[in-house]
Amino acid sequence: MKPWRLLLLAALLATGSAGAAERTPFQVRCEDTISKTVSVLSARQNGYSVNTQLSYKALSRMKGGVLPPNGYVLGLTKTESRVQIGLDGPMLQDPASGYECVAPQIKVELTYAPVRVYVGNEFPPGTCGYEVILAHEMRHMQTYMDQLPKVEKVVRDALAKRFEGKPLYAPSGTARSALAHEIDSGWMPFIKAEMNKVELLQAQIDSPAEYARLSKACNGEIQTILKKTRRPGGRAN
Repeated sequence: MKPWRLLLLAALLATGSAGAAERTPFQVRCEDTISKTVSVLSARQNGYSVNTQLSYKALSRMKGGVLPPNGYVLGLTKTESRVQIGLDGPMLQDPASGYECVAPQIKVELTYAPVRVYVGNEFPPGTCGYEVILAHEMRHMQTYMDQLPKVEKVVRDALAKRFEGKPLYAPSGTARSALAHEIDSGWMPFIKAEMNKVELLQAQIDSPAEYARLSKACNGEIQTILKKTRRPGGRAN
């Protein structure tokens, strides 16, 4: 039986029956004297930086995996999502029934590591190629930033639905461990999956049509530079 189902079952046992019209004295203590369930979320952006020190060949190696249709990476945007969940909350015990109640206080922090935006050093700042590539990478960066408030809302609504501002009941000595297990095995994977949905949006930005547009930008300037670096003696940092 999953821990959260154990908690729900314990709640029914504590009331005597699912349809009981009156609260037990223990319920009165739990629901009227300890603080309500609290879920606090914070989503924080940590800014970004632009790096122009690496060549597009180095960026291609850094990206790894499947390369774009054109076979090279002119720019790259990298970051890392971070999820931290803290669990606390007041608890009361009822020796007579052998149960305890807890009002979970869950704090969720959603952040991205500082975003690193790379533009190949074959395209110095101020050139058309640099501006076009940077604009493309800034779309990636903004997509990461836009995802945070969306995830925050989804998680906030899910937590509110799960706990409904009420204390949870369980056999004495099991409530905290059951909640901790639920956080680790249920909520953490759920939140990380929501954060990772941004990668689908990132893949949509890197469409074949977008790469075709980039390859033709700046009146052929980008293609000319790429051809030079592929010739014998061309730069390949």
